[in-house]
Amino acid sequence: MPAVALGLLSAIVYGSADFVGGVAARRIGALRVTAVGAVSGLVLLFLSLPLVGGAWTPAAIGWGALSGVIGSVAVFLLYACLAIGPMSILSPLTAVISAIVPLTWGLIGGDRFAPIGYVALGVALIAVVLVGFVPERGAVRPSGRALLMAVGAGVFIGAFLILLDQTPADSGVVPLIANRAVNGAIMWTVVGLVLLRARTRAPGGDRFTAPGAGLAAASGVLDASANVLILIGLRAGDLSTMSVLVALYPAGTILLAAIVLRERIAPVQWIGLALAIGAAGMLAAA
Repeated sequence: MPAVALGLLSAIVYGSADFVGGVAARRIGALRVTAVGAVSGLVLLFLSLPLVGGAWTPAAIGWGALSGVIGSVAVFLLYACLAIGPMSILSPLTAVISAIVPLTWGLIGGDRFAPIGYVALGVALIAVVLVGFVPERGAVRPSGRALLMAVGAGVFIGAFLILLDQTPADSGVVPLIANRAVNGAIMWTVVGLVLLRARTRAPGGDRFTAPGAGLAAASGVLDASANVLILIGLRAGDLSTMSVLVALYPAGTILLAAIVLRERIAPVQWIGLALAIGAAGMLAAA
């Protein structure tokens, strides 16, 4: 089933974008990374427009712009909750919620599977939790505020997928271009306000660096590529399947961290990765 392959591939690319963006955030900050990534992603989408095409209709632009607003809120809540921590609990919680929201919407809207498909979706949700769970010594229980932010981030990420699913079949990458344009406008406005406030308090504050900006741009290209894969997958398959598979994105981050940074993959995460592969196989057969 092409949609299953696209869903898994988009999760890997998304996870790669998060990994590169996380490294960049250590150098220039998460807010700047998001803003730079919005621009580089927009450039990639414009370059792909002649190849992929797309009709510039009010529906394509409208749904895309709305998803850009929703996506901005999702990113803000995600970074805000992860900054409070603990990430080991909040990250998988966000991923699961981001899958459950569009999954529920899709099933209400008429998505149907063979019995093995429903089992596969359940296994995939378990895999999301296990893959995203990073054991931390002495990890504290999350506050009510952090939990609410994590749930909110998951809901808005899920809403982003639902909105993409509403875009016309002939719109190509046009909705994603509208998404990135709105997202970039919002993020750069926020960055400008933050920089202005910082200089007012302490002139000559943090600045962009070339290596950090380069990594941020790469993160944006990867993120936009994942969006394209998701959009194609939604048109080739269904929202329910794609939403669960995309939620496996922590797998890409974990594997890259293990390869590049030589971070250890916990046994529970290996179990999650194995379950994810098994769930994908069942979904392909459903």
